[in-house]
This record gives sequence, structure tokens and C-alpha cells, in this order.
Amino acid sequence: MKTEATERGLVYLYCVTGEAPKRKDGVRLSDKPDRQTRAFGQGVYCVSHQDLYAVVSNVEESEFGEENFRKNLADLEWIKTRAATHENVIEDVMKHTHVIPFKFGTIFNGESGLKAMLDGHADSLKVNLKRLKGKEEWGLKIYCNMEKLIDVIPREEAEITKIEKEINLSSPGKAFFLKKKRDEMVRNAADKRINQYGQESFELLRGLSVESRINRLLPKEVTEREDTMVLNAAFLVAGDKVAEFVQAADDLKAKYRGRGFDFNCTGPWPPYNFCAPAEEKS
Repeated sequence: MKTEATERGLVYLYCVTGEAPKRKDGVRLSDKPDRQTRAFGQGVYCVSHQDLYAVVSNVEESEFGEENFRKNLADLEWIKTRAATHENVIEDVMKHTHVIPFKFGTIFNGESGLKAMLDGHADSLKVNLKRLKGKEEWGLKIYCNMEKLIDVIPREEAEITKIEKEINLSSPGKAFFLKKKRDEMVRNAADKRINQYGQESFELLRGLSVESRINRLLPKEVTEREDTMVLNAAFLVAGDKVAEFVQAADDLKAKYRGRGFDFNCTGPWPPYNFCAPAEEKS
């Protein structure tokens, strides 16, 4: 996090829009801290510059000053609560207009530093806003319960069913080696299905999207789920295609539910995956 010194203290940036932003109740945000819309204990307000509108609030040095912010990043509970506040502000603005979201902890020393960033990146911000207009980001995460999948596979794979019958008719020694072969075949079949179902689902939803991308898989420590994430994808969907997109995701969920797969389609989200927001200038 880098800042430049001016006279007005720390300014925290949530997002930038191309039109005057509103609170979630539809009232236009003021150019002064709004008592009705607060974040981090301060009023949220709007800074207009270069035909762009930055949604901001003032924050305390004790929390968001460069050194203190670095220390607070080691506190997971601090990050969790304040990152939620950050997202809530952006999502409220999104109810009325499209936005370019900025990452958690984007801070400037005063409005002059913020305006300098807007001066330097005005063209790219406006291009991104134009591209995002009328579109929404949606996410699809697919999880797999491996025990359920492995339980289903032997009933649907002819070769594995055949080996199961041989095991039942074989001597203990031969059955031992046949079981090892069966287990390997089941694991290979499980991997094949995970790849197949994930690819088919991604391709189907990509066909209903303007843009799409595959993100890294998240570990169980992050998802807080027992099953394993096997696909983490994001899609930029035109507004008139959202209902069709969501229905397609619901159909996929129903299709694969009994096979150990859970489809989690969520949105709309701030379009982090489909814009490259400008950061503070050095």
C-alpha cells in the first residue's frame, strides 16, 4: 500500500463509477461524508473528477496507516470483518450502476492523491466502465464428494462391474490383486469424470457469457467444506442472459447432484475478474 502526502488524511477507495453513485436506498451519494452510509466508522461519500466518480470514506491512521495496516493484515478476524465492509459498500453501489471495484486496502493520503490516480488512469477506467456496462459477474464453484463419486462409479462402469464379479469368484490371493486393479480403475474413472463434468459445465456456461475465466482451486481450509473444490470459474454475463445462465447452472446442479457433485452458482459480484483496476501511483 503506497500513499502520497497531502493535507486531508487517509482516503479509502472502494470503487469507481461512470455516473453519480447512489446509496442502496437510491439516494445519491453526497460529496461530503454521509451519516446514513458508513464504513469503518466513517461516512461514505463521492469524489467527482475527470467525469469519474470515486466512492470513498476517510479512515483512521491507527488502522489503515501504512505500518498499522501491515500489522493488521496478520489478524485474520480483522481482515474478515473489514473486507466484508469493503464488499458491502461496493455491492450497495452496484445496485444502481456498474462499477470498477478496487482491492481491499486501496488508500490515498487525501483527495489530491486520489485525483492524481484518476488523472493517470482516466482513459483505461472509462474503457473498462464502458465494457462492463449492462453486464454482471457470476461465479461457479463445483465441489466433489469423493466418497459418493467412488460409490457411484462401480455401478456405471461395465469393466469395473465385471472385475467385481471376478473378485467374488476368485481365491483370496487372486482377489487381492483384482481389488488393487479395481481400486486403480475407480480412481482413474473418478479423475476422468471430474475433468469431464467440469469441462462440460464450463463450456456450457461460457457459451452464455461474454467473457469467462478459470481461477485457482481453493483448499478446504479456505472453503471450510469437507468436499473438494474441482472447478472455480467466473463469468461476465450480459444482463439479458442472466436468467438463462442461472437456469443452466441450476440444471447442471440437478443433473449431477446424485453423483457426488455440488454446483454453487452465485452472483452478481463486483467484476474483479474482468477489469484491471488502476492502483495507487508510486
